[in-house]
Amino acid sequence: MFRRQCGTLKESQHWQKVMKICIIFALFIAIYPLMAQTSDENLQQIIARLDEQSKVFATIANKVTPAVVNVSVTKKVRETERDPMYDFFGDEFFRRFFGERPPFMPRDREPEQRGLGSGVIVDPKGYILSNNHVVQGADQVTVRLADKREFPAKIIGTDEKTDIAVLKIEGTNLPFVAMGDSDKIAVGQWVLAIGNPFGLNQTVTAGIISAKGRANVGIVEYEDFIQTDAAVNPGNSGGPLVNLHGEIIGINTAIASRTGGNLGIGFAVPINMARSVMEQLIANGKVRRGWLGVRIQEITPELAKGLRLSQSQGALVTEVMKDSPAEKAGLRQDDVIVAFDGTSIYSPNQLRNLVAITAIGKKVRMEIARENRQITLEVTIGDLDRANMQEDVGDDDAGGMQPLSELGIEVREITPELARQYRLRSKSGLLITNIQPNSVAEQYGIREGSVIARVNQIKVQTMSELKASLEKEPSLVVMLLVTPRGSQYIVLPRRK
Repeated sequence: MFRRQCGTLKESQHWQKVMKICIIFALFIAIYPLMAQTSDENLQQIIARLDEQSKVFATIANKVTPAVVNVSVTKKVRETERDPMYDFFGDEFFRRFFGERPPFMPRDREPEQRGLGSGVIVDPKGYILSNNHVVQGADQVTVRLADKREFPAKIIGTDEKTDIAVLKIEGTNLPFVAMGDSDKIAVGQWVLAIGNPFGLNQTVTAGIISAKGRANVGIVEYEDFIQTDAAVNPGNSGGPLVNLHGEIIGINTAIASRTGGNLGIGFAVPINMARSVMEQLIANGKVRRGWLGVRIQEITPELAKGLRLSQSQGALVTEVMKDSPAEKAGLRQDDVIVAFDGTSIYSPNQLRNLVAITAIGKKVRMEIARENRQITLEVTIGDLDRANMQEDVGDDDAGGMQPLSELGIEVREITPELARQYRLRSKSGLLITNIQPNSVAEQYGIREGSVIARVNQIKVQTMSELKASLEKEPSLVVMLLVTPRGSQYIVLPRRK
């Protein structure tokens, strides 16, 4: 009985499953045409949206490409042409037999080198933005427009520190592109790069803004690059990076590549920086940069902890130069600059670029974090070209040698003899006279000849002051070092 009952239950469950499968299959057959229709409608909608996007790109390209120019450069390079016979026998052999002017004598010649790049007309008067490295050393520059017109171009000026060049052509009905505002761009926005890669005229590529504010790339001195994955190749240099409004937001300058081709990492000079350089080159033939008179450093989490800073945003002042605009405004060492002329400061490089493009003589408000207080200072921007970068000279002091064995540093109190030996411009602080191999100090890049000005926020002139400052913080050492390159904070872990 039990088995039969069990068998009957199993059969019932089996048929229930079969019926469910049949119902599901019937429903699928019934709604499949509707599903196919809906899927097809979605596909058509997606295609329509992509088509609209491609039309936007096409409209921008048609608007901008007429003003994008091919920059052709001719340079004469002086070099010496040598005869193989002369190289084989040598100088003395030919002079012995033929006198002071032997045959096969090396001859100077000036072969021509040609280069290609890009540029963009930004003014109906014929002003063109391009790169300094495109036209540097050029004897002749020719500009060719999209409509096949060619013009000789005059180099109005170049700025090696930002890699910007301004050219000018004389012509009528010249197309041009408006410049946008690179401060308003955002990561992820669509952009187009237009230029002449590998000599292929009027090439358009699309991508997004991958990052902004790129610095420490090692390309130029003043770096604030826009990074893009729009294909940028050799020959694109000097061409525009434009937004979906058809406005220039950058001048394509460099690529990160091991092969010379595009790897999706291109860099463009922000148009606000390029515009400032262009205006000065047109007005003065050179660029005059603003000067604040401080040395600044990025705030790391370790440094913020060591200096007991309430925030890690901003630029930490490690040195205020004598008679500088910063000193006259009341800026102090250890201040943190958190805003400059209404712009929040996130990094030292950002502040440096902002100061550089600020008009000389302009009064600027700075927001400062000092001892957990927020204060406002007003500074009058100086002229970097006229700045006196000499460091202040302190008082004489003397003393003996004392090792910081846990860090691998040996220091001495500075004497006049040591100051002369190490050519120190300041006699204030403690001189590092030796760095032990494989020590913590060596690993952190500290060098002999540097001067320790502060330890854990305490000025140190003597060994007793050094000892007291080390007792203040048992877990780490925050040192302010003065080197030939300027002042810098170093955070070192203590070994117990």
